[in-house]
Amino acid sequence: MKDAPTARPMDIAVNPKLNLTYRTDPERIAALLPPGLEPTGSPNVYVGVYCVPVLEEPEYGVSTRVDAIWNNIAGQYSLGIGIDQEAAIFVSSETNGQPKFPCATRYFRLGDRVEASCTHQGYTFLEFQGDVTGEEVVDGTDTVHNEWWTKYSRAIGGIEGEWDFPPHVVHVRQVSEVVHVEKLDGELTLRDSPWDPHTELLPMEELIDARLITSRHKERSITNSGPLDPVAFWPHADTIGGSRWPGTRGGPRKS
Repeated sequence: MKDAPTARPMDIAVNPKLNLTYRTDPERIAALLPPGLEPTGSPNVYVGVYCVPVLEEPEYGVSTRVDAIWNNIAGQYSLGIGIDQEAAIFVSSETNGQPKFPCATRYFRLGDRVEASCTHQGYTFLEFQGDVTGEEVVDGTDTVHNEWWTKYSRAIGGIEGEWDFPPHVVHVRQVSEVVHVEKLDGELTLRDSPWDPHTELLPMEELIDARLITSRHKERSITNSGPLDPVAFWPHADTIGGSRWPGTRGGPRKS
């Protein structure tokens, strides 16, 4: 196997991630968590827009996460990861339960200007425009991040309440070092979309943080962290596409 190429300043391997944090009603967050995952009371929704190398080509993506506790470990529950690489969507779901779905993301920096937009099923559900206002000091310490996915498979034939693989929590543990942070002054706009219902299920009250963050990833593990109650989880099994937004037969719920 050939060695991985060394990153250079223009390589996507060192592209910063656009990290956006907005405030919503914490009860809205609690309503989306499957039984067994505990809400923290935090009102924060974390949106990340990125471009990283996957399968030796750039992957543009957008993620939405909320705070949650599993087995007394604080982390973040992933509601969806929209990406532009079809090859990575289905294998990620099959093997690890990663909630990926197809999404077109536009993301760039030109000078101090940063812009991003995300489109799914013809709906541009997210837009950000902002300007870099300065750098933050980083101390070089390692950060441990815990993320929760869910993996499950309902029974062949669609038998009500039956599973081929009952729901389990997948624990994604990552250790990284933040190497560069730039603060942004900008505006996040969430638009109505039945396929990405941020405005309906996690409406934004206030954008509280926007940053460009470059990290050096050191460790990552993906493990089965235990079962969820299959009866209590059943209403959460039908989602919009590969996300964990609640759906009907794989599509948006009817009003």
